[in-house]
This record gives sequence, structure tokens and C-alpha cells, in this order.
Amino acid sequence: NTFQNAEKVVLEMQDPKTGVKSQPQRLVITTIPHAITGEDIIAWLAGRFQIDTQEARNFGSMLVALGYIYPLQDHKRLVIKPDASLYRFQTPYFWPTQQWPVEDTDYAIYLAKRNIRKKGILELHEQEHYNRLHKWMNHKWDFIVMQAKEQYRAAKERKKPDRVVFECQERAYWVVHRPPPGTVSAMDYGLDRRIDPNTVEVTGESLLVKYCATYKNHDPFLLKCLPSNPWLTDDATYWTLNMPNVEIPTKMRVERWTFSFGELLSDPRGRNDFRLFLKKEFSGENLAFWESCEDLKWGTAATMREKAEQIYKTFLARGAPRWINIDGKTMEVTVKGLKHPHRYVLDAAQTHIYMLMKKDSYGRYMKSPVFKETTKKAICPEEHKFSDNQLEQNARNRRPSLSPIILRQMEEEQKAKMAANVDITQVMTKLSQQGKEAPPPPPRPKRN
Repeated sequence: NTFQNAEKVVLEMQDPKTGVKSQPQRLVITTIPHAITGEDIIAWLAGRFQIDTQEARNFGSMLVALGYIYPLQDHKRLVIKPDASLYRFQTPYFWPTQQWPVEDTDYAIYLAKRNIRKKGILELHEQEHYNRLHKWMNHKWDFIVMQAKEQYRAAKERKKPDRVVFECQERAYWVVHRPPPGTVSAMDYGLDRRIDPNTVEVTGESLLVKYCATYKNHDPFLLKCLPSNPWLTDDATYWTLNMPNVEIPTKMRVERWTFSFGELLSDPRGRNDFRLFLKKEFSGENLAFWESCEDLKWGTAATMREKAEQIYKTFLARGAPRWINIDGKTMEVTVKGLKHPHRYVLDAAQTHIYMLMKKDSYGRYMKSPVFKETTKKAICPEEHKFSDNQLEQNARNRRPSLSPIILRQMEEEQKAKMAANVDITQVMTKLSQQGKEAPPPPPRPKRN
């Protein structure tokens, strides 16, 4: 794997004894710890791999383009300069293999934070992204700005060198994953990148390739599904084993839960398993709140106000029986919105709880005895063996089903035909009989 090989080199470069020499360097009026120069990086790579200077420079630029080394000065150019230009090693938190998804919500928070720090003066492409995201995420923009302010406030409490370093780290990450116009992203290069399960790209083609590579083994049309493909064999065992709330899931199904937190929540059986884990951790109210928000978002309009009030009483009000822990500003935005509830009034609070479960509870769940026990019990059904003659016989017995539209048309035609065949004499006889059976009209009042 390209990333794994690159990381081995980066770890060697950071070795205190044999790695690239680093020392505090002055940047404007701030002293940056553990800074390295471009010329030292190139010299180390050339000596370590016995290659010429140009090849070492290309290798170094690749490490910068992938986000393992970042420049402290010229942020836009992700290359190694063969001079005294300053660089630092990126913290492993931002390495591509950490499976940190490149989400628009995180990017919006980052841009909003930069907008605060720069007092509204962003670079042209950043301003365009900012405006687009503001329009697209308008329903939860208050939450995004609130998060940006919190991060900005927390950053101001750090020492200045630490603050400068973190700003450079974060900016380098987004320059790699949201490159300025005209800059080629290194994340698109190479066959290894295309099949890497950590790949998250913004282009539709790359997303499709990543999705197909991840889910290929779970597609019953591309590979065998166990015990047999019901579409080909007319054996419904596969569907029985994969019912929404089956007691014992299959190993393939449990494997899908590891792909992403969204995959886990989208599976009713996986959500039940996660609910059991949260119950053991005494934090089941988080998932219950998220589910209630989903019910509000996709439920009927007639019950919207009633559901919103019930959610507030259950999860948000002071002394609520299943009170959830969200920060004060999110609570303020939510309570203000509940005065005039709509489908997305709880988006800020729901996003906060979702991210809390995703970044904290989900990782612990994957290592928990609950998940390990489920994985241990999960079944791997044996393959059903069907001979060619059996499959041919199934195909002969199979009858094509009619389209619901055609069935509806046939039903309407039958009703019309029955109505046209009614004997008019029978209708008149029935009406006359009803007239005879009807009670006589009340007597008219006499005039004086």
C-alpha cells in the first residue's frame, strides 16, 4: 500500500538519532518547534535511498502532496523547495490512513473559523466554497458558526507557537483535500489510491470506484451470496437469514457495520446491537434522541409540533428523564427554534449527538465485548448446491409478474365492464320496490 510505505519513511525521518535534523526556527516573530528545512529533507532522502537530488526532491514533493509534510510559509505550493524553506511533519491525526472522512460540515466549520480569524477576508476560492456551503447548509448554519466560534475561542487560549502550528496543520490538511483551482490533487493518482478503502474523494467517479471496491463482496450479482442467490435459484433462505431484525446476523452483514457509522445505523439489527452497547455504557439516550429526531424529520406534518414538544420534554428540558449532554450554545439555538418547530429544528442538536457517537461511542463499540460476541455468534451459511437441471427447472416454473400499472388498468376495465352489463330493468324494479317500502310523507299542516 502506497500510504503504508510512505508512513514508514516518514517515521524513519522523525527518528531522533538517524532522522532529519529538526530544531526551533523563527517564523516572523514566533519560534516554531521541530521545524525542518527543504534542503535537509532532500539530503536525507538522497542518502537514505541512494538516489540523486532530483529524484529525492520528487519523492519529498510526493510526501508533501499526500499531506505527510507541510510547509510553514508557502501553503499553496505543495512541493519541497531545495533551500531553507521551513516544513514540519504532519501530526498522525491528519494522515490519510486515519479514515477521517472529508466531510463538507467539517470544511464549513473550518472556513467559518478562518472567516472569523481573517475578519471576512478569505481567498477567492475559499470565499466561493464558503458561499456555496452557506447556501447549501443554511438550515444548520447557526450550528456551524457556533462550532467555529468555540474552536476559535479554544485556539486563542493556546500558546502562540502551538496555535500557529495547529493552524498550519489544519490548513495543510484542507489544501490537500480541497485544493485551490488549478492545483492537481495527489489523492487521485495511482491504482493503489483507487482501491484504498480509506479513499474519500469529492469527484463522483472516485466515489463510485471507492464504493464498488468496498461493497463488491457484498453484491449478490457480482459474487456468490450465501447460501444461494434467491433471484437465480428461487430459494428464499438468503432473505430469511437477512431479515431486518433477525436474531443472529450473518458474518457478511456484521462486516458491513465496520465500513462506517452510517452503515451501522442504517441496519436495524446493527442499531439494536449498538443500542445494547450504549445501554451498558449508560448512554442509550443519545441514540434514542437521534432516532426521535429522524422520526420528526421524516414523519407526518400533522404530528410535527406534538413530536417536537415530546422530544423537548424527554431529552432537553431541565430535569428531563433522558437528558442529553449538549453544549450551551447548541441548546440555545435549539430552544429558540422550538418556539416555531419545523422538520429540521433539531438538526444542530442531532448533528452534535451524531458526531459524539461517531467519534467516541462507535470506536469503543467496535472494540467492545458486545460487538465481539455478535461477531462470534454470526453465521456463515454453507452454499446451496443446485445442479444445472434444477436451475433450468426453476426457470421453467417461473412465471413473469405483471406490472402494478397493468394490474390497476385491468381492475379499472373490469369495474367499467361490470357497470356496463347491469340490466336497466332490474335497476328500475329495485327502485320501485324501494319506493313502495318507503314510509308515507308526514301530513301537511292545516291552514286556519
